[in-house]
This record gives sequence, C-alpha cells and structure tokens, in this order.
Amino acid sequence: MHEQPNAAPGAAIRINSSGPGPRLMTANTLEGNAVINQADETLGTITDIMLDVPQGRIAYAVMTSGSFLGMGGKLFALPWNLLTLDTERKCFICDIAKETISNAPGFDKDHWPDVAELGWQQDVHSYYGTQPHWEKNNHA
Repeated sequence: MHEQPNAAPGAAIRINSSGPGPRLMTANTLEGNAVINQADETLGTITDIMLDVPQGRIAYAVMTSGSFLGMGGKLFALPWNLLTLDTERKCFICDIAKETISNAPGFDKDHWPDVAELGWQQDVHSYYGTQPHWEKNNHA
C-alpha cells in the first residue's frame, strides 16, 4: 500500500494496489465510511459529500458524530482536504484529535446552516486550519 500524492486538491488516497483504483468513485460509495484519527479513535461516519457544482469540486464531507443507531448526534462539515481515503480499511483517516471534533461548530440534521454562505464556509476552514477549496489552483 502506498499513499498517492494529491494531483489535485482534495482527499489523499492510501491505495491498496491489489484492487481496482479508487480514483473515480460514486459519492454514495464513500457515504457510511468511518472517519478515524491517527490514534485509531472513531470520530464519526460520513453521511454526505457536498459538491461545489460551479467549481466542479468536492467542497466538504458531512460527518455525523455521537449518534446511536442513526439517532441524535451532531453533524460536522469536514473540509475534503482533511481526509485521506484508506482503501484497504475502507475508511477515512483524519489527522485531528477527538476533542477537536467535540468542540467543532456543528449542526443538527433538521437545521443545516446556509452552506452556500461564504462566511460559514470560511469559518469551517478557519476552525480546522485548512485552505478553502475555492482558493486552490485547478492544477497541481
């Protein structure tokens, strides 16, 4: 297994070279994948992948955390470039502490923020210390 460098902005990929390549996948293939950190702690589960349609990019992944059997819990927007897809373990690796998620700005499933609002998106990127997807070049 090796890690593929980002040719374009977005999630890095840890490739299990014995199987088909994960360079092109349907979004719902990734929904339901666990998100774990480097300490092997489960941070949550991916519920949605949000597209920036005009830019032709993935803006962020929505992760649920703290739910039990799909009930309760809080939703969090994770900048796509925070995630590394681990194809062997079929999960995402996110190099942040569990406390970072528990203190992150989140929302509930019935009250999504105005995700199109640039200020909200900037707040998410500022919290995680990531560069917004709209500021990145189209080519590496």
